[in-house]
Amino acid sequence: MTSFEEAETEETVTCLHLTFYHPCQDNKMMFRCLNFCKREQVRADEMAKFGRDSNVCRYNLMDTRVSRIQFSLQFYRKLNSSEICFEIKNMSKKTKLMVDQTELGYLNKIDLPWKCIICFGDYQILAEIQEGESVDYFETHLHLTEVPILQERCLPSLQPVPENGVSSTLFASQGKSPIEIDENES
Repeated sequence: MTSFEEAETEETVTCLHLTFYHPCQDNKMMFRCLNFCKREQVRADEMAKFGRDSNVCRYNLMDTRVSRIQFSLQFYRKLNSSEICFEIKNMSKKTKLMVDQTELGYLNKIDLPWKCIICFGDYQILAEIQEGESVDYFETHLHLTEVPILQERCLPSLQPVPENGVSSTLFASQGKSPIEIDENES
């Protein structure tokens, strides 16, 4: 047998892609302690914590308006299943955490959807889970964007636009219908 044949079978690793946005990121540099260059391994039994306390949080946000521990992510496997998931928990007593349309108060937790937007204060984080097989660890891959994530997501995706150029799904997605207003009215 060759060394190739004797080698361990390679496992794929679950990767949590997190894209960060804040409107003042250029001025305040609140993401300066995050590593946007490469993937980071996190042991399965560790909780990935986000906040401003560098002694407790693995991912530091340099902003006094962020809680010491803002939120945590826990990697787990569903009971009687091979499906691997993340659970997100709001650790802030002062700030509510929005996960898509779900509002989480202090110590509330839910399963993280495969693709979702996490918001608190002016922070917007697009979370996308890339499925893997490893149960010993997962990876995080952090990204930074200059475009607001919510603005990007509000546009209807892959919806055909009628010839008149106005898409009714844009208004439907906002839960409002178009209202005609005279330009002299305020």
